[in-house]
Amino acid sequence: MELLLLVVGLMLAAVVLVGIGDRLHLPWPALMVVLGAAVAFVPGLPDRFELEPDLILPLFLPPLLFATAQRTSWALFRARWRSIVMLAIALVAVTIAVVAGTAMALIPGIGLSAAVALGAMVAPPDPVAVEAVAGPVRMPRRLLAVLQSEGLFNDATALVVFQAAVFATVSGDELSFPLVAGRFLLGAALAVVIGIVVAKIARWVSTKVTDTTGRSALTVVLPFAVYLLAEEVHASGVVAVVVVALQLRVHANADEAAERLVQRSFWDVVELLVTGVAFGLIGLDLRQVVIDAGADLPRMLVHAAIVCGVVIVLRALWMTGALLAVRRREDPGVAPRTGREAVVLAWCGMRGLATLALALALPAVTSTGAAFPARTEIVVVACSVLVVTLLLPGFTLPIVVRVLKVAEDADAERAAERMLAHRAWHAALTRLVERERADGLPDEVSAVLHQSIGRLEAVLAGETLGDEERDRFATLRASRATLGAVQAEALSAARAEVLAARRESGVDPEAADRVLHRLDLRTVLLD
Repeated sequence: MELLLLVVGLMLAAVVLVGIGDRLHLPWPALMVVLGAAVAFVPGLPDRFELEPDLILPLFLPPLLFATAQRTSWALFRARWRSIVMLAIALVAVTIAVVAGTAMALIPGIGLSAAVALGAMVAPPDPVAVEAVAGPVRMPRRLLAVLQSEGLFNDATALVVFQAAVFATVSGDELSFPLVAGRFLLGAALAVVIGIVVAKIARWVSTKVTDTTGRSALTVVLPFAVYLLAEEVHASGVVAVVVVALQLRVHANADEAAERLVQRSFWDVVELLVTGVAFGLIGLDLRQVVIDAGADLPRMLVHAAIVCGVVIVLRALWMTGALLAVRRREDPGVAPRTGREAVVLAWCGMRGLATLALALALPAVTSTGAAFPARTEIVVVACSVLVVTLLLPGFTLPIVVRVLKVAEDADAERAAERMLAHRAWHAALTRLVERERADGLPDEVSAVLHQSIGRLEAVLAGETLGDEERDRFATLRASRATLGAVQAEALSAARAEVLAARRESGVDPEAADRVLHRLDLRTVLLD
């Protein structure tokens, strides 16, 4: 009952803090961490809120990864593959190595394997934290796309290294880095296969379920199922969830307008509540970390401050190197292209849920019954890195973006949407003309349809409806029996064109989703 009350309380707090964050222009997930920490230190509360560490990642990571991955596309990943390799794999590996070396120099008796485990905890910026903090900030889509691509895959690298390092520490065996690399490659490849197969099965099942609510419920179960399946066969659950989400978007049906609207609203609610509970737990667990450290806390915090500095500086140096490499390329879509953009990307290295889960998952003893080397200090350092890299950028990122004038390019965003809206309008008009030639529609019917389709491009580009357009909708509804089939075909062609564009290289998935959302709304309204 205590845990249930805690979860409900965190959900209510998340709802309230969303409004407060909007008013104060602050990221509400960071406010959730502060609130959780404040509540945890209220006298009289239990010292520990019981939640199995092994359940944290399987409970929270799959749905949040799935929600984030739905906002991107395979085409974007193909265009960003260099960024994914350099940030999600290379930067994570270098951070693990440097942090492990720093820990061995600072913490007596920690040992190589335990130090590598610490490095794996703090190396990957968390996809949930990055999306929650950087997503609402109006920055160029190029930068957010880089952060999303990095965040969706870096946990896979860190988890493999962490598991190997912990196993070596507990068993007393020597850590084999070639073996770790082999396990990572094999696990990632197997996860891709699992993701593709599960996505095909899910699409087949969804065709047998006629109820929109049932199909939406399937998308809730799917992330957990594929994550657990992949982990059971020692593949990467993170990669499997991302692949499933991407594959489902690839094979989306143009005529599922009502279903997309339901699922979008449903997942917005799920993402908010799950994110609120996850970040609230981060704050609540800080109390137990302080209690475990006891009188050694000041010394541990000094070491933690050094590790925090190493993590932040290393990311800044890496982004500087990325800037020098990107400047040699002509592709305007890559990032960072300026020193200001490099500063923003370096500042967005937020740690979060994955770091907390791995820190709490450290075993207390080894196979010989001895205490896990420097376990308490490892947890203190990991949680300190989490708090510093989450709260400091979380509360200052809007200011940094505004001061550096790295604002969202509104003109470019509008141009991308107008291009997609024009393609959708052209596809609808082409289908209308085909029907006119094939069926010989009456002149008055053709006039009404041409008026409606003629306005479609402006509506999909985000313009509001006037009185004349509303009257036109009324005419369409009055003649629904005659016009329904033709308008359905035209709008279906428009939706298919937008979905096809979303899969093309160079098309912003977010812009395509916004245009598709307006088109879905128009379709449901006319229906």
